[in-house]
Amino acid sequence: MRRAVIAFTAFLGGLVLLLSSPAWAEGEALKGTLQNQGQPVNGVKISVVAEDGSPVAAVTTGADGTWEVPVSKAGKYKVTLDQKTLPSGIGLKFKDKGTLDVQVYEGNQRNVLFALAPAGQQNGGNASGESASSVWDRVAQLTFEGFNLGLIIALAAMGLSLVFGTTGLTNFAHGELLTLGAMAAYLFNAVLGVPLILSAVIAVVIGGAFGYLQDRFFWGQLRKRGSSLVAMMIISIGLALFLRYIFLFLFGGESRPFAEYNAQPGIQVGPISAAPKNFIAMGVELAVLVIVGVALLKTRTGKAARAVADNPALAASSGINVERVIQIIWTVGGAVAALAGVMLGLAQNINYQMGFQILLLVFAGVTLGGLGTAFGALVGSLVVGLFIQLSTLVVPTELKTVGALLVLILVMLFRPQGILGRRERIG
Repeated sequence: MRRAVIAFTAFLGGLVLLLSSPAWAEGEALKGTLQNQGQPVNGVKISVVAEDGSPVAAVTTGADGTWEVPVSKAGKYKVTLDQKTLPSGIGLKFKDKGTLDVQVYEGNQRNVLFALAPAGQQNGGNASGESASSVWDRVAQLTFEGFNLGLIIALAAMGLSLVFGTTGLTNFAHGELLTLGAMAAYLFNAVLGVPLILSAVIAVVIGGAFGYLQDRFFWGQLRKRGSSLVAMMIISIGLALFLRYIFLFLFGGESRPFAEYNAQPGIQVGPISAAPKNFIAMGVELAVLVIVGVALLKTRTGKAARAVADNPALAASSGINVERVIQIIWTVGGAVAALAGVMLGLAQNINYQMGFQILLLVFAGVTLGGLGTAFGALVGSLVVGLFIQLSTLVVPTELKTVGALLVLILVMLFRPQGILGRRERIG
């Protein structure tokens, strides 16, 4: 008990020291990323004017859609997007939001969001003259984007679900495995100049190794000590915070793109328009999910993992090395989560909060599909991804995640075990 108190105190002290470090202090600035349907929009003019009307600076968005304007002091600023510089076929979603009043606080870098939409879809809905075929084209486009998002969530959710199924641990630090994968790939690709495909493979290996080491020297030791699942869940929250701020310290607070495959021109496949990288990424994600699923069904290790998930005591009595199976699951879960982070970084810019920001959707996919079931995580994640994108047909884009979580609540009320989960007797 005394050692635990000392370790916990040391952890809190280290965390406070990191948070109070001057390394976090950055100058005041306005910045943002301009995107349309997940693709960066470059060459758009952004101008900033101080509260007294004096001009500050005018910049254009880069190839990755990012822009940044440092300001000399805290205060109110007017940020204007020059709509004449937008590419044809793209406009502001809300036409009266071309100029935004933004408050910048001392030491704060303020993100500014301009919502874009294809022509004819401004003001959060369809134009009155839009044809029925255009509506169905939009449905097809959103369905494609929903599958793309759902597959990324499924990659992350599969590892989380397998760990829960074999150990019962609800791991709130799982999102940081995604961030680790994305940042490892960024390090090798953008800093060391390694091609992105090879960088992604290295990141997956690092993610798998980190997953193994976590269980071998941390979670496995807690299990041997008899730590309760509630205590381990709380520890995972502290671990998530610790890793997140380590990433912030090493990577910085700004978002960064990979060195390759940033501003690809879209290709048209029927009613669907997307960058080639999206089609390739979806193919890789599907292949990995199928391989993991088949391995769970056909291999000895997969069958042993399912046995441990059903009844660890019975599996151990039948000769299965439960600890070894759990270590394999952690390794696979870490590798798959790292791949999900690379794919997420390919779809958007990389930042230290990216795993945390998608973690709630990962939990939604796991819970919706059925806790502890790999295929349930896949089904639940696809449902979440599809609903998030398709809900923008009737609700503002800013509320699409709220709608997905509302569906989760409704499903849990009528089917608490999830879509593919099994009923369990309580009491």
